[in-house]
Amino acid sequence: MKNLLLKWNQVSLVKRILVGLVIGIIFALAIPNATAWVSILGSLFVGALKAVAPILVLFIVMNAISRHKSGTQTNMKSIIVLYAIGTTLAGLVAVVASFIFPISLTLTTGAEDVTPPGGILEVLQTLLFNVVANPVDALINANYIGILAWAILLGLALRNAAESTKDMLANFSDAISTIVKWVINLAPLGIMGLVYDAISTNGLSALSDYGQLLLVLLGTMFFVALIVNPIIVYFYTRKNPYPLVLKCVKESGITAFFTRSSAANIPINMRLCKELGLEEDTYSVSIPLGATVNMGGAAITIAVLTLAAVHTLGIEVDFATAVILVILSAISAAGASGVAGGSLLLIPLACSLFGISNDIAMQVVGVGFIIGVLQDSCETALNSSSDVLFTATAEYAKKRKEGKEFTINTKKAI
Repeated sequence: MKNLLLKWNQVSLVKRILVGLVIGIIFALAIPNATAWVSILGSLFVGALKAVAPILVLFIVMNAISRHKSGTQTNMKSIIVLYAIGTTLAGLVAVVASFIFPISLTLTTGAEDVTPPGGILEVLQTLLFNVVANPVDALINANYIGILAWAILLGLALRNAAESTKDMLANFSDAISTIVKWVINLAPLGIMGLVYDAISTNGLSALSDYGQLLLVLLGTMFFVALIVNPIIVYFYTRKNPYPLVLKCVKESGITAFFTRSSAANIPINMRLCKELGLEEDTYSVSIPLGATVNMGGAAITIAVLTLAAVHTLGIEVDFATAVILVILSAISAAGASGVAGGSLLLIPLACSLFGISNDIAMQVVGVGFIIGVLQDSCETALNSSSDVLFTATAEYAKKRKEGKEFTINTKKAI
């Protein structure tokens, strides 16, 4: 039995996930009533990732900053610029796609019990209050902006601490990382449960009436992931971007697709950055930051669904308003993690730009909830995989400027 487990763990994580995916689909379609217990595996997996991720972020960031030596350069400025460029271009592509393929919706209800933010200032205010949240409260509620802020402050305060204190911090960080590895090895069982639950509970028939909307949404996300992001990477590195792009999509995007949580995918992204040989001082901060502000997928969702409402109502959109929508969707997406409900609840804010009433806008949110099985999964996959992509791009770009040779590590993840 032990040898069997060792051989199983030697198979790449992606292949193991695919096995779990196939088994989950078979159970959901063939014997759904006899295998209802399978769905609990998905909930346990996501719950375990969400439980360990906040503590992991706190200790890894604190440890990295406390050990940072003066004069050591990081790429955080370049990474933040890349996050902003990626999110803004995603919003731009979504707006262009919505004009090329205009969509009219059959509006529905179903989102009356949620409250969207009242304006962009409210989104930014929520974001700022998350920064100064009580650290215990931030850990309990998985407020990653607050966790990141406290980790940075504590890391800076501990830079002059005794080496024994730093060693203890490093030991805690290593221990939590080990727990994360144990949880990640359970991904195939978790994915099996998540897929089973999605198919047996919702099916795919509910999505058929919104096929055109899904095609535009998902097509835009794939275009950004496979065309726009590679162009950004090539511009910075002057090398073939696809080995890096495809590795990030495969190793990070696939798991994020099923967990539907950028926060839950932080440990997997950390592991991928380590595998790529990136600087821990940088990615230990950039990955948690990216999970909260690098939201290209959210910008696409906000722009496409807003313009679908605009086309449904026959509202004319001039160039200036379209540009404002691009900027608004990018800024709103960056603040999406600070608003309960994520990107969908920011649609009414964007709709208000065109004078669309809140009643109509909330019906569009209802449509978003219906297609969320696929929309949210693809959105999270794009968001999370690009966190690693842009972190690696910034480091490779730095090496290129310094005249150093670099190659992308394409070895298989275990």
